[in-house]
Amino acid sequence: MHIDWILGLIGGLLIGTAGAVFLLFNGRIMGASGLIGGLVDGSARADRLQNAAFLAGVALMPLLLLPLYGEADTHITGSIPVLVAAGLLVGIGTRIANGCTSGHGVCGISRLSLRGIVATLVYIVAGGVSVVIFRHLLGAI
Repeated sequence: MHIDWILGLIGGLLIGTAGAVFLLFNGRIMGASGLIGGLVDGSARADRLQNAAFLAGVALMPLLLLPLYGEADTHITGSIPVLVAAGLLVGIGTRIANGCTSGHGVCGISRLSLRGIVATLVYIVAGGVSVVIFRHLLGAI
């Protein structure tokens, strides 16, 4: 039996716990796009160091775990233009939606935020439609 679902469950529990701890100690939502956006547009001057440390931890932790797990099979495309376009579209979308999946999906739903629930449903539907269009209809990626 594959254990992928167990790893997903553990990852989800860790993200949920991190969101709860961040909210408990900071009184703010742990949304990655908000933390990055605050650093980019300068609105997080008071929390600049804390936001940078949190984001550095998010980026560096997989590198620290790499020796334990070896190579990760992500099924990601090797096309740099597709990766750049995807990153830009995700960034634009999270700014339009006032948050990302960690902010709306994990923290918004857990607080029973209607905006978080609606945003998460839109993310899921958009992701499903994108997979159908790009993978199954166009055969890309």
